[in-house]
Amino acid sequence: MTDDELPELRASDADRERVAEQLRDALAEGRLDMEEFEERLEATYKARTYGELTPITRDLPGAAAAAPVSMVKQPVESGSWAGRIVGGEGSSSWGVAILSGLERKGRWTVPRRFNSFAFMGGGEIDLREANFADREVVINCVAVMGGMNVVVPPGVEVVVRGIGIMGGFDHREEGQPGEPGAPRVIVTGFAFWGGVGVERKLTRAERLRIKEERRQEKLERRAARKELQGSQGARSDGLSDMFDALDEARDLIREHHEDRRERQEERRERHRERREERHRRRHGDY
Repeated sequence: MTDDELPELRASDADRERVAEQLRDALAEGRLDMEEFEERLEATYKARTYGELTPITRDLPGAAAAAPVSMVKQPVESGSWAGRIVGGEGSSSWGVAILSGLERKGRWTVPRRFNSFAFMGGGEIDLREANFADREVVINCVAVMGGMNVVVPPGVEVVVRGIGIMGGFDHREEGQPGEPGAPRVIVTGFAFWGGVGVERKLTRAERLRIKEERRQEKLERRAARKELQGSQGARSDGLSDMFDALDEARDLIREHHEDRRERQEERRERHRERREERHRRRHGDY
């Protein structure tokens, strides 16, 4: 059963993600420019029926071979973005830092709109471990002689629309298409003599997981080379040693860069905490 045969049937999130993925492929192949991609992606997430979804990709390759409509609800994959878009009102909808600091991090639910204000203070809004009330959320930041930092996980699409006067908004994380099913984070607001930063970072647990995966891959490569060495005899000894040395050098360089980034992040965190503590001691806890 295809989309054309059921034009009035309600589309699911999975159906919209299937179309969105096809649009991302078309963008990567140069079949759509960025403006067309954004228009069609917006129409995809607004579509409610199969009849509204079908025209969006009708002129793209693969449209005729689209996956059939499934009438059976599929379970959400563990760790998928669908499991993190939970609906509801959100666990916190605003934060204020006046001569002090604010922080939202860890396990919390981001509402459809989160408002934050910093006056001669600073704050961090960390979305890496958060759930989301909707597929599109707005983080509104107002910074007056202060600063706000928004941290998003990899895979999330970021749009920055803030206005700065003698200040500014960080646009470096824009332009990266999101992963299938990932939420869209719109950072907006106003900065006067201040700034709003946006950065994309992994959680510490995720960094450790990736590090362990790389270590396991290295052990597997070594085991495979030893097996090959045993089958080919002593002639491969020198080649195996060379590969081992290259692996060690590459891992040392990678670990050095990762350790340096972690130390820099820890220093920034300690500096921010000391600054906020000085504000509290001087002006009281707001």
